[in-house]
Amino acid sequence: MKFFKLDNIELGEDGLFFILGPCVIEGESFTLELAEAIKKISDEVRVPFIFKASFDKANRSSIKSFRGPGLEEGLRILERVKEEVGIPVLSDIHEPRQAEPAAEVLSALQIPAFLCRQTDLLVAAGKTGLPVNVKKGQFMSAEDMAFVVEKIESTGNSRILLTERGTFFGYRNLVVDFRNIPIMKRMGMPVIMDVTHSVQRPTASGGVTGGEPEFIPAIASAGVVSGADGVFLEIHPDPPKALSDGTNSLHIKKLKPLLIHLKKLYNI
Repeated sequence: MKFFKLDNIELGEDGLFFILGPCVIEGESFTLELAEAIKKISDEVRVPFIFKASFDKANRSSIKSFRGPGLEEGLRILERVKEEVGIPVLSDIHEPRQAEPAAEVLSALQIPAFLCRQTDLLVAAGKTGLPVNVKKGQFMSAEDMAFVVEKIESTGNSRILLTERGTFFGYRNLVVDFRNIPIMKRMGMPVIMDVTHSVQRPTASGGVTGGEPEFIPAIASAGVVSGADGVFLEIHPDPPKALSDGTNSLHIKKLKPLLIHLKKLYNI
């Protein structure tokens, strides 16, 4: 397994790690306060985490949906989180031109699932030298992620993470094939279970993605038992009012007991 360091986190050495945060940056004070709250919980449970929030949700279903503050303002806010809260930060990039400016601030880059086959985007991310987290497309087999790895490694960058986030099951539904976790682990990369995106019901609410958050604990547990090295959870203090992915986000008050449970499972 090609474990590596991501800022102050030794992936593989520090045990189960987490990627936690809101779907999208909803404002400067909101983002800083939520990052502080999550850090307090993670410190109490003693688990490492990377803060994730998107500066632009370019793949929203509707043109009317909130997308975020954009590249420049979003990176400024994430830089404050990184420096003032003292935690690694992660965000998505959607175009090759975003890779270099994002790499000046972020601790790791993320490639959205719908874009995981875009060669120019993967190569641009790889060339930054930062860790690159690639979400497996809902339309792809786990085995085909080997070609994604090959594209990034062609840049000389082998600091790659692979994320399972469910597979299309007909229209407006996702299922998780937990075989994908050990299959992707054979490629030698840390594998993450993206739990909250796996409970989505894509565009099932009139152009807005729905979700079934009641299944978050079960899918998270199954992911850890299946061998995931990390767990991805979108967190919000008031999911019904979230500006993106509220219907599949975990309420922050439920975070601590879930982290404790998952850490116990991992240690077993």
